[in-house]
Amino acid sequence: MKNNELFLHPETTQAWELFEQTTYPWEVLPLIKAFVLRLGPTLPGDEYEQTDDNVWIHKSAVLYPGAYIAGPTIIGPETEVRPGAFLRGSILAGRKCVIGNSTELKNCILFDNVQVPHYNYVGDSILGNFAHMGAGSICSNVKSDKKNVVVHGDRDYETGLRKFGAILGDGADVGCNSVLCPGTVLGTGTRVYPLSRVRGVVRAYHIYKDANAIVERTDR
Repeated sequence: MKNNELFLHPETTQAWELFEQTTYPWEVLPLIKAFVLRLGPTLPGDEYEQTDDNVWIHKSAVLYPGAYIAGPTIIGPETEVRPGAFLRGSILAGRKCVIGNSTELKNCILFDNVQVPHYNYVGDSILGNFAHMGAGSICSNVKSDKKNVVVHGDRDYETGLRKFGAILGDGADVGCNSVLCPGTVLGTGTRVYPLSRVRGVVRAYHIYKDANAIVERTDR
């Protein structure tokens, strides 16, 4: 559940220094906005275009009509931002990501090759290399009682954060119309069945069928 256990390819994000400075991924969340504001002006002008205040988009990225992008945001090479996407700022999206129709992002890091292609909500979250969220799946980022989020794993981890969605390790895959409750952590290579409600930590290379049926993958 530590950074170096969830994210195995440091080269797949421009923000790796934040993960080196911290132990657990939720410790990175309060640092995203300042990092994007610091990184943006240093990006090479022959590769990135500043399209608005504190919005930097790689010239090979594809932006479809109807997407809204607020700063501070960085969109990496060959990433697609499809119609109706709502990017609310404090976002670092890597290379070859797909940000789909009606997908909403806020205060998040997408490593390279992340797909959030249809009707997804990703707030106060981090998605590792090749993570994928099926249509309609969301990262719920605020508890109903509005108290600070606690991560339930081998022990309870007090995050000190009122807003914290989910962490998806490299290659994690979430089925359609699933809800990741605040503070969910999916290990590397985890798969979640469609229509699931997930809470707490799911270990790497396991399949989450429901809370009482979590089995190890045999195909890795």
